[in-house]
Amino acid sequence: MSSSKPTILIVDDEVRSLESLERNLAEEFDVLLAENTADAEKLLTDNWVQIILCDQRMPDKTGVEFLTEVREKWPDVIRIIISGYADADDIISGVNDAGIYHYITKPWRPEKLILVLRNAVTMFELQRQNELLAIELRLSANAAKKTVSERRQSLRRKYNFDDGIVRGKTSPMNRICDTLVQIAPYDLSVLITGESGTGKELVARAIHYNSLRWNKPFVVQNCGSMPQDVLEAELFGYKRGAMPSAVQDYTGLFERASGGTVFLDEIGDIPPAFQVRLLRVLQEGELRPVGSNQTRKVDVRILASSQKNLEEEVHAGRLRKDLYFRLAGVTIQIPPLRDRREDIPFLANFLLNQAMTKLGKTVEGFSSEALSCMKRYCWPGNVREMQNEIERLLVMGPENGVLGAELLSAKVLMATSPDAADDLSILGNSVGTLKERIENIEVKILRESLIRHRWNKSKAARELGLSRVGLRGKLERYGLEKEEGEARPDLKTVAN
Repeated sequence: MSSSKPTILIVDDEVRSLESLERNLAEEFDVLLAENTADAEKLLTDNWVQIILCDQRMPDKTGVEFLTEVREKWPDVIRIIISGYADADDIISGVNDAGIYHYITKPWRPEKLILVLRNAVTMFELQRQNELLAIELRLSANAAKKTVSERRQSLRRKYNFDDGIVRGKTSPMNRICDTLVQIAPYDLSVLITGESGTGKELVARAIHYNSLRWNKPFVVQNCGSMPQDVLEAELFGYKRGAMPSAVQDYTGLFERASGGTVFLDEIGDIPPAFQVRLLRVLQEGELRPVGSNQTRKVDVRILASSQKNLEEEVHAGRLRKDLYFRLAGVTIQIPPLRDRREDIPFLANFLLNQAMTKLGKTVEGFSSEALSCMKRYCWPGNVREMQNEIERLLVMGPENGVLGAELLSAKVLMATSPDAADDLSILGNSVGTLKERIENIEVKILRESLIRHRWNKSKAARELGLSRVGLRGKLERYGLEKEEGEARPDLKTVAN
């Protein structure tokens, strides 16, 4: 079959179902049809098929059984189950035995089905490219070493303190970056503290890629709420038979990262009994895998982070004092975004660049009003919350247009002042007289409505149940005015 279209094989014992699928997919795919698995196997032998869309319940064998056989004979083919029965056992078996890419339930929607199949085609092409790259790398060890070196160099440039940590000229992060430049080359343990979403892992990566260990592994382990036996096995490894699931030896993260850096996220949550074993790694540079009576030497630099106040955890007896002092060779406190107001425009533009690359959509930038609203908001979720907000803005905004303030979430629009203690609540600052608190709420509602209606006073007045004259009076009373001008920043560069 000579065609540039991807080829899909549909296997279903119901003729009407085959006809319906073919009718919806023929425009974008070369469609092969089979009413049973025997015919399907013959078509697979004679044709180059990228995707199989197979019904689960058929007379001769189930879809999972057939796709399990396909996986052995044609492992590259992307396998998809389609069924009118969303049985949990079928789904689990499909993933474990047949290695299915997706499980689609009937009745299916054409646009959703086509989207899944497009993604499956992309997956198939990526697999093929990966195989070709693997062959090329096996043929040329020098080329492989060069590629790895170039990627590490690229990562090192990405996490450079000047370019990797986005900030303004007088940002509080400048002092922190100066400290990081000094400590990065030395094998000191570093404790990074700060609220969730402030970029603690980014700082840890920057330390690693600016250290003498930059060309060695950097591994991350989140210790939050993880059972001791699981955490111990993951970090230290285990011997075969040490536990029911241990069917073979497993090398832990500490050994796999030998020569490099291990970043232990949420270190304040590790169980007390495990703290002793971790302390030995820090003090002696040695560990013992679970189920083994022999110790092994490891050479890793430990970086750790926590949202908790670890000094309070020590005083409360939940964290060993000697472990705390080993971890906190140097302590770096990352400020929350509400204390980095100047950085917000730079971060917003940087995150917008990332979002455009990720989502494949281009815009000119933010309006000045949008940036002003973002600077007023307190961002309790910090950079992570801002990233989510900007991705939503990009999706909702016009292609190649400007992202205006009217697209922002109501919680961001409700923020009236950088000094507001709680912008998540409509009550804002819960201090002052009753009259002052009510006026504070009124200002937030007026601003949010006006921005959402792009300062169309007639629409805002109608929504709020006010006359145009009444609305104008309130705006004059509170000094609410539209911020003029639109910011169209150069999105290719971010000033630091």
